[in-house]
Amino acid sequence: MRYDLTPDTRALGYKLLTATVTPRPIAWVTSVSSGGIVNAAPYSFFNVMGDAPPVVALGIMGKPDGAPKDTARNIRETRDFVVNLVSRDLAEAMNLTCIDAPAEVSEVELAGLETLPGVHVAAPRIAPAPVSIECVLQQVVDTGPAQHLIIGEVKAIHIADACLLNPERGHVDTPALGLIARMHGAGWYAHAPQMFELERPVYADRQD
Repeated sequence: MRYDLTPDTRALGYKLLTATVTPRPIAWVTSVSSGGIVNAAPYSFFNVMGDAPPVVALGIMGKPDGAPKDTARNIRETRDFVVNLVSRDLAEAMNLTCIDAPAEVSEVELAGLETLPGVHVAAPRIAPAPVSIECVLQQVVDTGPAQHLIIGEVKAIHIADACLLNPERGHVDTPALGLIARMHGAGWYAHAPQMFELERPVYADRQD
């Protein structure tokens, strides 16, 4: 079955893409408004996009009425943010920060989350998150009338000591992070997927 997407098939396109491009990592983004309100919200249109310089990208769509979401507005105003990764034990708290709270309400306080100050950024990080990535805004690409691609340059990565195999060499015990990922539908997530390893092929090894 082929689906051709047009501006009139937005809902269908969203449904198909989010049901098939899975599992998606979750960026639990903390940011601060110009008035000092700490915002937290999860986004699954997210990934690492390079390492020289190290950058991450967030895809943030507007609210149903077309107004910008608090996260996008905060990042434009203060020009920094923190991406916190979500472990299974934080899933319920993360889900609570999806709430449609008004801008003057801090989702961090609503969810009872402990935070720690950023080192390079004004935004705080979520203390119990296994990984927190401090970012400064590199650029915003408006990909639609109410749709933004936010690119952040990574300035620091905080990783829980218990999830490091060799801190000096940066060896991470990735399964120990216990991260969850976004799946299909309105509320489905994945946790602890089965893993397998493949050796990367070398072209020269395949020549007679």
